[in-house]
Amino acid sequence: MKLATALSERADLQERLSELGIRMNNNAKVQEGDEPSESPKELMEELNRILGRLEELIFRINLTNSSTKKDGKTITELLAHRDCLKMRIQVMRNFLDSASSKVRRMTHSEIKVKSTISVPELQKEVDQMSKELRQCDEQIQEMNWTTELL
Repeated sequence: MKLATALSERADLQERLSELGIRMNNNAKVQEGDEPSESPKELMEELNRILGRLEELIFRINLTNSSTKKDGKTITELLAHRDCLKMRIQVMRNFLDSASSKVRRMTHSEIKVKSTISVPELQKEVDQMSKELRQCDEQIQEMNWTTELL
């Protein structure tokens, strides 16, 4: 099984787990004399099956990610780099929005407000980080589709 397939199955199991929790809660109580629409015992058995498979996949995905290298970096390292790049870009874009917004003055006697940074220069840096993020994500995706799950 390819790593990408395992990642897809993991996402599906996580979604099923979320839905199962709702179904379990919906059948936790019934009015006296009524029966639940689904058997809580069967739902808990399904929960155990899903969690067993999910645990196996998470273990194997993490093992694969930490063992698979390309250009001297593991998938785990690339994922951490990608996640931090996303956070950096988000913070920098918010900062750029604040730095580039205009402050309206009603009269010429009001205090002038100006940006503390060069917006065009910082925008170029953010654009370069965005390019690096795309390249990193493409590398991760390529490795996901070409790597066999351990």
